[in-house]
Amino acid sequence: MNTTAMSPAEFEQALRAKGAYYHIHHPFHVAMYQGQASVEQIRGWVANRFYYQINIPLKDAAIMANCPDRETRREWVQRILDHDGAPGEAGGIEAWLRLAEAVGLDREQVLSQELVLPGVRFAVDAYVNFARRACWQEAASSSLTELFAPQIHQSRLDSWPQHYPWIDPAGYAYFRSRLKQARRDVEHGLRITLAHYQTYEAQQRMLDILQFKLDVLWSMLDAMSMAYEFERPPYHSVTHERVWHRGISL
Repeated sequence: MNTTAMSPAEFEQALRAKGAYYHIHHPFHVAMYQGQASVEQIRGWVANRFYYQINIPLKDAAIMANCPDRETRREWVQRILDHDGAPGEAGGIEAWLRLAEAVGLDREQVLSQELVLPGVRFAVDAYVNFARRACWQEAASSSLTELFAPQIHQSRLDSWPQHYPWIDPAGYAYFRSRLKQARRDVEHGLRITLAHYQTYEAQQRMLDILQFKLDVLWSMLDAMSMAYEFERPPYHSVTHERVWHRGISL
C-alpha cells in the first residue's frame, strides 16, 4: 500500500472528490430542486435547518476558543459575524428567519425549535461537540464541506423561484449572501488544511473528518425524509403529537 503523502494539489483534489457524497445528492434535496417537494416538506426543511444555522456560530466560537493563533482568530471571527450579524447588520440567522416567514412558517414557532426532529438535533450537536473537543485545525477543516456549498445555494436560487412561486422571493437573501461568503471561507479553510496535514496518516484522517461532516448533513436529511416524505416522524406508531424533547443540557 502506498503511504506517501499527497502533494498539496493532490490532497485538495482528494478533498474535492468528497463532493460525490455532499447532501445535494440526497433524494430529499433532489426532489426540492426538481420541484417535487410539498409545502410541508419545504417548511419542514427550513424549520429543521434553522437548528443547524443557529449552531454554526457556536461551532466557530469553539474553534476560536481552542486556537492560539491571533491571525487565524481575526480571520475566523468573520464567520460568526456573518451569521450572528455585526452591529447594524441583520446577519445570516435573521436572514434564515426571513426565509422561514417567506415559506409561511411562524417566526416564533421556528425560534422555539419545536419542529426540530431528534435526528437533526443529534447530528448537529455531534458536529458542535466535535468542534469543541478536536484540535482547532481539525475542527476548522471539518468546515470544508463549504467547498461544495456555492453549488447548492446557486441550485436553490435557480430552481426554487420557478417551482415554488408561492415562496416570497425576499426569503432568498440568505442563499445570495452565502455565495460570496462560502467562497471566501473555502479559501481560508483550504489554507489551514493544506498547511496542517502533511503526512499520509494526517491526510487520511482529514478525509475521514470531512466524511464525518458529510455524514452529519446527510443524516439530517434522512431524518427529514422519514418525517416529511415517508410520513414516519418519531413515535408515529404511538402518537401524532410532537412529544420529542426540544433541547436539554446533556
